[in-house]
Amino acid sequence: MPLHSLNSINSMNSELSKLKMLRVSYTPRYYADIGEGHVFPIRKFELVRDRLLSEGTLRAAEIIEPQPASLADVLLVHTEDYVTRLRAGLLTPRELRRLGLPWSKALVRRSFLASGGTLNAARAALESGIGSNLAGGTHHAFADRGEGFCVLNDVAIAIRALRRDRLITRAAIVDCDVHQGNGTATIFAGDESVFTFSMHGAKNYPLFKARSTLDVELPDGTGDEAYLETLAQHLPRVFAHKPDIIFYLGGADPYVGDKLGRLSLTIEGLQARDAFVLEQCRAKGIPVATVMSGGYAADINDTVEIHCNTIRAAQDILRRV
Repeated sequence: MPLHSLNSINSMNSELSKLKMLRVSYTPRYYADIGEGHVFPIRKFELVRDRLLSEGTLRAAEIIEPQPASLADVLLVHTEDYVTRLRAGLLTPRELRRLGLPWSKALVRRSFLASGGTLNAARAALESGIGSNLAGGTHHAFADRGEGFCVLNDVAIAIRALRRDRLITRAAIVDCDVHQGNGTATIFAGDESVFTFSMHGAKNYPLFKARSTLDVELPDGTGDEAYLETLAQHLPRVFAHKPDIIFYLGGADPYVGDKLGRLSLTIEGLQARDAFVLEQCRAKGIPVATVMSGGYAADINDTVEIHCNTIRAAQDILRRV
Protein backbone atom coordinates (compact mmCIF):
# COMPACT_ATOMS: atom_id res chain seq x y z
CA MET A 1 0.00 0.00 0.00
CA PRO A 2 1.41 3.43 -0.89
CA LEU A 3 2.63 5.45 2.07
CA HIS A 4 0.29 8.35 1.29
CA SER A 5 -2.71 5.97 1.34
CA LEU A 6 -1.64 4.51 4.69
CA ASN A 7 -1.22 7.99 6.14
CA SER A 8 -4.66 8.93 4.85
CA ILE A 9 -6.23 5.88 6.53
CA ASN A 10 -4.41 6.58 9.80
CA SER A 11 -5.59 10.17 9.69
CA MET A 12 -9.18 9.07 9.08
CA ASN A 13 -9.00 6.55 11.93
CA SER A 14 -7.65 9.25 14.20
CA GLU A 15 -10.56 11.52 13.35
CA LEU A 16 -13.05 8.70 13.92
CA SER A 17 -11.44 7.99 17.28
CA LYS A 18 -11.90 11.63 18.28
CA LEU A 19 -15.54 11.52 17.29
CA LYS A 20 -16.06 8.44 19.48
CA MET A 21 -14.70 10.23 22.53
CA LEU A 22 -17.36 11.37 24.97
CA ARG A 23 -16.26 14.90 25.71
CA VAL A 24 -17.19 15.70 29.30
CA SER A 25 -16.74 19.11 30.89
CA TYR A 26 -15.29 19.17 34.40
CA THR A 27 -12.99 21.31 36.50
CA PRO A 28 -12.05 21.12 40.19
CA ARG A 29 -13.24 24.71 40.33
CA TYR A 30 -16.84 23.45 40.16
CA TYR A 31 -16.31 23.35 43.92
CA ALA A 32 -16.90 26.41 46.09
CA ASP A 33 -16.96 26.52 49.87
CA ILE A 34 -20.62 26.93 50.87
CA GLY A 35 -20.19 25.76 54.44
CA GLU A 36 -20.22 22.40 56.15
CA GLY A 37 -23.60 20.76 56.44
CA HIS A 38 -25.24 22.65 53.57
CA VAL A 39 -28.01 20.60 51.95
CA PHE A 40 -26.49 21.17 48.51
CA PRO A 41 -23.84 18.43 48.07
CA ILE A 42 -21.26 20.49 46.24
CA ARG A 43 -18.64 17.71 46.55
CA LYS A 44 -20.69 15.52 44.20
CA PHE A 45 -19.10 16.92 41.05
CA GLU A 46 -15.63 15.76 42.08
CA LEU A 47 -16.93 12.42 43.38
CA VAL A 48 -18.71 11.69 40.10
CA ARG A 49 -15.56 12.48 38.13
CA ASP A 50 -13.44 10.28 40.39
CA ARG A 51 -15.81 7.29 40.18
CA LEU A 52 -16.13 7.46 36.41
CA LEU A 53 -12.35 7.59 35.99
CA SER A 54 -11.58 4.86 38.52
CA GLU A 55 -14.02 2.40 36.94
CA GLY A 56 -12.86 3.19 33.40
CA THR A 57 -16.12 4.66 32.12
CA LEU A 58 -14.19 7.82 31.28
CA ARG A 59 -10.62 8.23 30.15
CA ALA A 60 -8.64 11.25 31.28
CA ALA A 61 -8.52 12.48 27.67
CA GLU A 62 -12.33 12.67 27.59
CA ILE A 63 -12.49 15.19 30.43
CA ILE A 64 -12.23 18.74 29.12
CA GLU A 65 -11.64 21.64 31.48
CA PRO A 66 -14.01 24.42 30.45
CA GLN A 67 -13.30 28.10 30.25
CA PRO A 68 -15.76 30.39 32.02
CA ALA A 69 -18.68 31.52 29.90
CA SER A 70 -17.91 34.95 28.52
CA LEU A 71 -19.70 37.98 29.89
CA ALA A 72 -21.22 38.47 26.44
CA ASP A 73 -22.65 34.93 26.56
CA VAL A 74 -24.10 35.40 30.04
CA LEU A 75 -25.70 38.72 29.07
CA LEU A 76 -27.61 36.94 26.30
CA VAL A 77 -29.82 35.67 29.13
CA HIS A 78 -29.24 37.62 32.34
CA THR A 79 -29.76 41.31 32.99
CA GLU A 80 -26.73 43.54 33.22
CA ASP A 81 -27.87 44.79 36.64
CA TYR A 82 -28.02 41.28 38.10
CA VAL A 83 -24.73 40.15 36.62
CA THR A 84 -22.91 43.32 37.69
CA ARG A 85 -24.12 43.05 41.29
CA LEU A 86 -23.49 39.30 41.35
CA ARG A 87 -19.88 39.72 40.31
CA ALA A 88 -19.33 42.58 42.76
CA GLY A 89 -20.89 40.78 45.72
CA LEU A 90 -23.73 43.31 45.97
CA LEU A 91 -26.74 40.99 46.05
CA THR A 92 -29.24 41.95 48.73
CA PRO A 93 -29.89 39.75 51.78
CA ARG A 94 -33.30 38.89 50.30
CA GLU A 95 -31.69 37.84 47.00
CA LEU A 96 -29.18 35.66 48.86
CA ARG A 97 -31.94 34.00 50.89
CA ARG A 98 -33.79 33.23 47.67
CA LEU A 99 -30.58 31.88 46.13
CA GLY A 100 -29.88 29.69 49.14
CA LEU A 101 -26.09 29.92 48.80
CA PRO A 102 -23.53 32.24 50.44
CA TRP A 103 -21.87 34.65 48.03
CA SER A 104 -18.17 34.26 47.30
CA LYS A 105 -15.83 34.91 44.40
CA ALA A 106 -15.47 31.14 44.07
CA LEU A 107 -19.25 30.76 43.75
CA VAL A 108 -19.36 33.32 40.96
CA ARG A 109 -16.40 31.67 39.24
CA ARG A 110 -17.98 28.19 39.42
CA SER A 111 -21.23 29.53 37.99
CA PHE A 112 -19.46 31.01 34.97
CA LEU A 113 -17.40 27.83 34.59
CA ALA A 114 -20.45 25.56 34.76
CA SER A 115 -22.14 27.65 32.09
CA GLY A 116 -19.03 27.35 29.92
CA GLY A 117 -19.08 23.61 30.54
CA THR A 118 -22.64 23.27 29.31
CA LEU A 119 -21.84 25.27 26.19
CA ASN A 120 -18.87 22.95 25.58
CA ALA A 121 -21.12 19.91 26.04
CA ALA A 122 -23.58 21.31 23.53
CA ARG A 123 -20.88 21.94 20.94
CA ALA A 124 -19.58 18.41 21.48
CA ALA A 125 -23.10 17.07 20.99
CA LEU A 126 -23.49 18.92 17.70
CA GLU A 127 -20.23 17.39 16.47
CA SER A 128 -20.55 13.79 17.69
CA GLY A 129 -24.17 13.31 18.78
CA ILE A 130 -23.72 13.57 22.54
CA GLY A 131 -21.77 15.61 25.08
CA SER A 132 -21.91 16.01 28.84
CA ASN A 133 -21.20 18.44 31.64
CA LEU A 134 -20.50 17.19 35.16
CA ALA A 135 -22.38 20.20 36.51
CA GLY A 136 -25.11 22.49 35.22
CA GLY A 137 -28.85 22.18 34.98
CA THR A 138 -29.33 25.30 37.10
CA HIS A 139 -32.92 25.76 35.96
CA HIS A 140 -34.18 27.96 38.80
CA ALA A 141 -32.05 30.94 37.71
CA PHE A 142 -34.14 33.72 36.16
CA ALA A 143 -32.91 36.52 33.92
CA ASP A 144 -32.75 38.96 36.82
CA ARG A 145 -32.04 36.75 39.84
CA GLY A 146 -30.78 33.46 41.18
CA GLU A 147 -32.99 31.05 43.08
CA GLY A 148 -32.95 27.54 44.54
CA PHE A 149 -29.15 27.06 44.49
CA CYS A 150 -29.05 28.27 40.86
CA VAL A 151 -26.93 31.34 40.10
CA LEU A 152 -26.84 31.42 36.28
CA ASN A 153 -29.07 29.49 33.88
CA ASP A 154 -26.42 27.51 32.02
CA VAL A 155 -28.77 25.78 29.56
CA ALA A 156 -30.43 29.05 28.56
CA ILE A 157 -27.02 30.64 28.07
CA ALA A 158 -25.90 27.74 25.88
CA ILE A 159 -29.03 27.88 23.73
CA ARG A 160 -28.79 31.63 23.16
CA ALA A 161 -25.05 31.41 22.39
CA LEU A 162 -25.56 28.58 19.88
CA ARG A 163 -28.33 30.51 18.17
CA ARG A 164 -26.24 33.68 18.03
CA ASP A 165 -23.44 31.70 16.41
CA ARG A 166 -25.93 30.18 13.92
CA LEU A 167 -25.17 26.65 15.06
CA ILE A 168 -28.83 25.89 15.82
CA THR A 169 -32.25 27.33 15.09
CA ARG A 170 -34.46 25.28 17.39
CA ALA A 171 -33.78 23.66 20.76
CA ALA A 172 -35.59 21.57 23.34
CA ILE A 173 -35.08 20.95 27.04
CA VAL A 174 -36.03 17.66 28.68
CA ASP A 175 -35.99 18.52 32.38
CA CYS A 176 -36.27 15.44 34.60
CA ASP A 177 -35.24 17.13 37.82
CA VAL A 178 -37.88 16.60 40.52
CA HIS A 179 -38.35 20.39 40.77
CA GLN A 180 -39.95 22.39 37.99
CA GLY A 181 -37.55 24.39 35.80
CA ASN A 182 -39.30 27.66 36.58
CA GLY A 183 -36.42 29.93 35.61
CA THR A 184 -35.93 28.24 32.25
CA ALA A 185 -39.67 28.29 31.52
CA THR A 186 -39.83 32.01 32.25
CA ILE A 187 -36.74 32.88 30.20
CA PHE A 188 -38.12 31.14 27.11
CA ALA A 189 -41.79 32.10 27.56
CA GLY A 190 -43.11 33.19 24.18
CA ASP A 191 -40.06 31.84 22.33
CA GLU A 192 -41.53 29.22 20.01
CA SER A 193 -38.09 28.06 18.88
CA VAL A 194 -37.39 26.54 22.32
CA PHE A 195 -39.52 23.69 23.67
CA THR A 196 -39.36 23.46 27.47
CA PHE A 197 -40.51 20.13 28.92
CA SER A 198 -40.50 19.73 32.70
CA MET A 199 -41.61 16.53 34.46
CA HIS A 200 -41.63 17.19 38.19
CA GLY A 201 -43.31 16.69 41.54
CA ALA A 202 -46.66 18.48 41.71
CA LYS A 203 -46.32 19.43 45.38
CA ASN A 204 -42.61 20.15 45.41
CA TYR A 205 -40.60 23.37 45.08
CA PRO A 206 -41.29 25.88 43.64
CA LEU A 207 -44.61 26.59 45.30
CA PHE A 208 -45.75 28.74 42.39
CA LYS A 209 -44.92 27.06 39.08
CA ALA A 210 -44.12 28.88 35.85
CA ARG A 211 -45.57 27.65 32.55
CA SER A 212 -43.31 25.49 30.42
CA THR A 213 -44.23 24.45 26.90
CA LEU A 214 -45.18 21.14 28.50
CA ASP A 215 -45.45 20.56 32.25
CA VAL A 216 -46.12 17.09 33.61
CA GLU A 217 -46.84 17.04 37.33
CA LEU A 218 -46.40 13.85 39.33
CA PRO A 219 -48.02 12.94 42.66
CA ASP A 220 -45.91 12.26 45.72
CA GLY A 221 -44.71 8.68 45.86
CA THR A 222 -44.63 8.10 42.09
CA GLY A 223 -42.49 5.01 41.44
CA ASP A 224 -40.50 3.57 38.57
CA GLU A 225 -43.27 2.07 36.46
CA ALA A 226 -45.64 5.05 36.53
CA TYR A 227 -42.77 7.50 36.00
CA LEU A 228 -41.36 5.69 32.98
CA GLU A 229 -44.79 5.20 31.42
CA THR A 230 -45.54 8.92 31.83
CA LEU A 231 -42.21 9.90 30.32
CA ALA A 232 -42.74 7.61 27.32
CA GLN A 233 -46.20 9.08 26.81
CA HIS A 234 -45.06 12.70 26.67
CA LEU A 235 -41.55 12.61 25.17
CA PRO A 236 -42.81 12.38 21.55
CA ARG A 237 -44.11 15.95 21.85
CA VAL A 238 -40.52 17.10 22.35
CA PHE A 239 -39.39 15.39 19.15
CA ALA A 240 -42.37 16.81 17.25
CA HIS A 241 -40.79 20.24 17.85
CA LYS A 242 -37.93 19.11 15.55
CA PRO A 243 -35.12 20.56 17.68
CA ASP A 244 -31.57 20.81 16.42
CA ILE A 245 -30.35 19.87 19.91
CA ILE A 246 -31.84 18.60 23.17
CA PHE A 247 -30.57 19.48 26.63
CA TYR A 248 -31.26 16.68 29.10
CA LEU A 249 -31.40 17.50 32.81
CA GLY A 250 -30.94 14.10 34.44
CA GLY A 251 -31.80 15.10 37.98
CA ALA A 252 -30.93 12.58 40.70
CA ASP A 253 -33.62 13.92 43.03
CA PRO A 254 -36.64 11.82 41.96
CA TYR A 255 -34.83 9.09 43.94
CA VAL A 256 -36.74 7.49 46.81
CA GLY A 257 -33.88 8.28 49.19
CA ASP A 258 -33.62 11.96 48.25
CA LYS A 259 -34.13 14.44 51.07
CA LEU A 260 -35.92 16.94 48.81
CA GLY A 261 -37.53 14.58 46.31
CA ARG A 262 -40.90 13.17 47.51
CA LEU A 263 -40.98 10.67 44.61
CA SER A 264 -40.10 6.99 44.92
CA LEU A 265 -37.85 6.04 42.01
CA THR A 266 -35.09 3.50 42.54
CA ILE A 267 -31.55 3.87 41.25
CA GLU A 268 -32.43 1.24 38.64
CA GLY A 269 -35.53 3.19 37.60
CA LEU A 270 -33.51 6.38 37.14
CA GLN A 271 -30.94 4.44 35.15
CA ALA A 272 -33.75 3.21 32.89
CA ARG A 273 -34.96 6.80 32.54
CA ASP A 274 -31.56 8.02 31.35
CA ALA A 275 -31.12 5.15 28.94
CA PHE A 276 -34.60 5.69 27.50
CA VAL A 277 -34.21 9.43 26.91
CA LEU A 278 -30.75 9.15 25.39
CA GLU A 279 -31.71 6.17 23.22
CA GLN A 280 -34.75 8.04 21.91
CA CYS A 281 -32.55 11.03 21.02
CA ARG A 282 -30.13 8.69 19.23
CA ALA A 283 -32.95 6.99 17.33
CA LYS A 284 -34.27 10.36 16.15
CA GLY A 285 -30.78 11.55 15.21
CA ILE A 286 -30.97 14.55 17.53
CA PRO A 287 -27.80 15.67 19.35
CA VAL A 288 -28.15 15.70 23.13
CA ALA A 289 -26.19 17.48 25.84
CA THR A 290 -26.53 16.08 29.37
CA VAL A 291 -26.21 18.16 32.52
CA MET A 292 -26.43 16.98 36.13
CA SER A 293 -29.11 19.10 37.80
CA GLY A 294 -30.20 18.30 41.39
CA GLY A 295 -29.64 15.45 43.82
CA TYR A 296 -29.79 15.48 47.62
CA ALA A 297 -29.81 11.86 48.80
CA ALA A 298 -29.27 11.14 52.47
CA ASP A 299 -26.24 9.11 51.34
CA ILE A 300 -24.22 11.18 48.87
CA ASN A 301 -22.96 7.95 47.30
CA ASP A 302 -26.48 7.31 45.99
CA THR A 303 -26.57 10.73 44.33
CA VAL A 304 -23.13 10.11 42.84
CA GLU A 305 -24.18 6.71 41.48
CA ILE A 306 -27.31 8.14 39.84
CA HIS A 307 -25.31 10.89 38.13
CA CYS A 308 -22.67 8.36 37.05
CA ASN A 309 -25.39 6.28 35.43
CA THR A 310 -26.25 9.21 33.15
CA ILE A 311 -22.67 9.31 31.87
CA ARG A 312 -22.54 5.52 31.55
CA ALA A 313 -25.66 5.68 29.39
CA ALA A 314 -24.16 8.49 27.31
CA GLN A 315 -20.95 6.52 26.81
CA ASP A 316 -22.94 3.45 25.79
CA ILE A 317 -24.94 5.47 23.24
CA LEU A 318 -21.81 7.02 21.73
CA ARG A 319 -20.05 3.70 21.35
CA ARG A 320 -23.05 2.28 19.49
CA VAL A 321 -23.45 5.20 17.07
